[in-house]
Amino acid sequence: MRLEEYWGVGPKTRETLVDALGRERAIQAIESGDVRTLADAGLARGRATRILRRATDSAGMDVLATSDARSAYKELLDLAVDHAVTQRAADRIRVLTPLESRAAMEARLDDVLAARDAWAALDDANRETVLAAYERYDEREGSERAAVEAALALLEAGVDSGPFAAVADLERTSLEAAADALAALDGDRVRDGADEELDQLRDALGVVEDMDANAAELIEDLRSEGVRDVEGFRQAFEDHLLSETDVTIDRVRDAMPTDATDATDFVGGTLRTLRNDLTAAVDKREETVAGELQDTLADAREAVDRAVEAVDEIALQLSLARFALAYDCTRPTFVEDEQAAVSVVSARNLTLAARDEESVQLVTYALGEHDVVSVPDDVNTVPGEQRVAVLTGANSGGKTTLLETLCQVVLLATMGLPVPADRAEVTPVDSLVFHRRHASFNAGVLESTLRSIVPPLSSGGRTLMLVDEFEAITEPGSAADLLHGLVTLTVDRDALGVFVTHLADDLEPLPPEARVDGIFAEGLDPDLELRVDYQPRFDTVGRSTPEFIVSRLVANAGDRRERAGFETLAAAVGDEVVQRTLADAQWSAEE
Repeated sequence: MRLEEYWGVGPKTRETLVDALGRERAIQAIESGDVRTLADAGLARGRATRILRRATDSAGMDVLATSDARSAYKELLDLAVDHAVTQRAADRIRVLTPLESRAAMEARLDDVLAARDAWAALDDANRETVLAAYERYDEREGSERAAVEAALALLEAGVDSGPFAAVADLERTSLEAAADALAALDGDRVRDGADEELDQLRDALGVVEDMDANAAELIEDLRSEGVRDVEGFRQAFEDHLLSETDVTIDRVRDAMPTDATDATDFVGGTLRTLRNDLTAAVDKREETVAGELQDTLADAREAVDRAVEAVDEIALQLSLARFALAYDCTRPTFVEDEQAAVSVVSARNLTLAARDEESVQLVTYALGEHDVVSVPDDVNTVPGEQRVAVLTGANSGGKTTLLETLCQVVLLATMGLPVPADRAEVTPVDSLVFHRRHASFNAGVLESTLRSIVPPLSSGGRTLMLVDEFEAITEPGSAADLLHGLVTLTVDRDALGVFVTHLADDLEPLPPEARVDGIFAEGLDPDLELRVDYQPRFDTVGRSTPEFIVSRLVANAGDRRERAGFETLAAAVGDEVVQRTLADAQWSAEE
């Protein structure tokens, strides 16, 4: 296969990869989703990630029909990456894409949820043991030694279920022997501390080499000790060698020349011979020890290979498990195509939850033929089975957040990941159209928006439309007509959809397959902040309630003239309502 056949690989990228990796290794890196290797070869990490997403599942990426859908997808991956236990696991998370088959979605969910349950069952001490092992694994860039040590840490922690079962049946004795051997070897060399005899020989050789480099100084030191005759000098030199090098007396005496003409010749000849002798002894001993270590590794090769493979895969599953635990995610139910639905019970928006878990209000919502058999007590009714909804209500009321939450749930489910809700039903879609509010009165923006959100409805596949304040990109009259057309087209194509708008009254009559839901502001809190019930009320038109905003402006006016201006607006929206709102806020503050 030619490298240029992969999405995003042009002539320059191909040249970069071939120069750094060679063609075969570059292809292997792309096929295996190896972001690190491509980045080390010179590609920007973001570019490498985009190439790999398309290489691993181009059809999955095609589900993301709009730029906002792709942005939401990347935001989800960023949240998951925050819980990665290794850089390699983070890279693998970044290239996860929506899956094409429900079997693949269910299989990944099985793995992640099994990992979640196994991880949740560990105590804090064992969790720390595993995370520390993976930190070392990451620092050593996934070396065999680090993988074996991580496998031993998993065994020590007692993790033996779910994906962790891959290491549970590995023979601990073989792994421990392999870990010792890998710790002792540095390529073909034997590290210091691996063998006592080898260490002694190396130490002796180092001392002799230092003596040889400073032979003249050594001779002067020996003479300064009062040595005058040849025999005395020879004995003093011998004693010095024995005390400093820990070599045998026979080795020292065998190295001493018998035909030296003077002290310099005698010392230099002895040290050279001893150095050569010790070098040969070091090499021989190192060869012997290395051979024994390699034999140990060969005996444990199957266990080592299985540990390397298992530890890397477990890192991915463990990272996703930690993400699922952090946001209390659960398994979604996949709905048959004929019973298209998206429903959530007590769903949480992950973007908000990542900032402050305590402030997130749980929301229940549904489209299509859902099976919400019970709902929280604070939900007014069970949503109907209409596949399309028009969502109305107060500014800052959470309408956009609800769209984003539904988008997150559908994306996570189609990637085979748990979702942030107590219960969820999802029909996997062929096209996800997510359109955030873009305030720009511009014919080009209107045209480009229509080009991105309409074609998926005509593709023939299952589509989910999540469109926020379409009226922000054109004048209200035309926007209402176009939005009515979009709602009608969504109904006609048997798609699912939620359309956020302030123009609900202008959309009547809607098709019977569509309903109107509303989010309501309930007043001001003691700090004059808007109090909103973010749970939509079904089959009810929500209102923007501008009187609450005007009430706050009146209360916060900086001087008389400013206050008089806002009081004029209060009269326009209903002075009695404004005064009652301010009185309620004051009463709440006193309470």
